[in-house]
Amino acid sequence: MVRFWGGIKAILFYTIGQRKGLDIAMGRPVFVTKIDPDNNTVMLGDEEDLEQNEMIVSKLNLIKYDSITPGMEAVTRSVTKDKGSLSTIYPEGGVMKVRFYENAKGIAPGQSAVFYEGDDVIGGGYKTERDAERLKPNAER
Repeated sequence: MVRFWGGIKAILFYTIGQRKGLDIAMGRPVFVTKIDPDNNTVMLGDEEDLEQNEMIVSKLNLIKYDSITPGMEAVTRSVTKDKGSLSTIYPEGGVMKVRFYENAKGIAPGQSAVFYEGDDVIGGGYKTERDAERLKPNAER
C-alpha cells in the first residue's frame, strides 16, 4: 500500500529507495518510491513498489552505433557497481525506452543509464521516467 507524505522538510534530503532517516513510523519498513518536486511531496511505499520493468532514458549519447534497431538486446547498467540487467531497448522520439527482462529496483530520474553489448558501450543517457506510460498515445492509455 502506497501512502503520500506532504509537508516534508525538503525533497532534496530524500532519494528513491531510501528507507532510513524518514522520521515516520508506519509499523513496517517503507521506502521512498517517488519524489514530486512540484508539490514538495515524497511518496512512500513497500519495497516491491520500487520494482519497475521499464524506464525512459533521455539525453542520449550513442557510442558504438549511429542508430539503434528497435528491440535490440543490451545489458543496462544504472549505477557504477551495478552488474547490469538484461533488457531490450527501443529508440522512440529522441529517447530510449528500456524494457527489463526482470524487474529492476530504484529507477530514479536523473541517474545515468548505460547500455552494453558485451564489453562494448552502445551508449547511454539519463533516466527521466519511472515507467513508459507517457510515451504511449493518449488513446492507448
